[in-house]
Amino acid sequence: MKQGSSNRKVNEQAREVIAGILLFEISDPRLALVTVTGCEVSYDRSVCNVYYTVEPGRYEEAAAAFKAAAGRIRSLMARQLSWRVAPELRFRLDASVDEAERIASALKRDAVRNAAVASGDDERASGDDAAGE
Repeated sequence: MKQGSSNRKVNEQAREVIAGILLFEISDPRLALVTVTGCEVSYDRSVCNVYYTVEPGRYEEAAAAFKAAAGRIRSLMARQLSWRVAPELRFRLDASVDEAERIASALKRDAVRNAAVASGDDERASGDDAAGE
């Protein structure tokens, strides 16, 4: 979706407010260490998709906590923003962070393997080549 500068500002404003609410206003321990990575607010500001990330293994726990706290977060958000309507909040897991970690670890493993081959430490691979000839 194409974003103008005003839409980006609205999205960032929503993200900052929701992150502050999670940090200071909500005391649910299931929402501890949850990071709000972004928000997409609809043009009429009636819906806000909130993207978050949490450590692997806590996905269902965080989703349940967001479902339980959505109304409270929405009302606190309405008090802090001067928008005509309080948007419906839809919480979505941001899988891009997990994907980035997976790619980074794959690149690290590949770099280690390449360094081992370049330094000649991979005797098993060279021994297999010699035995096969």
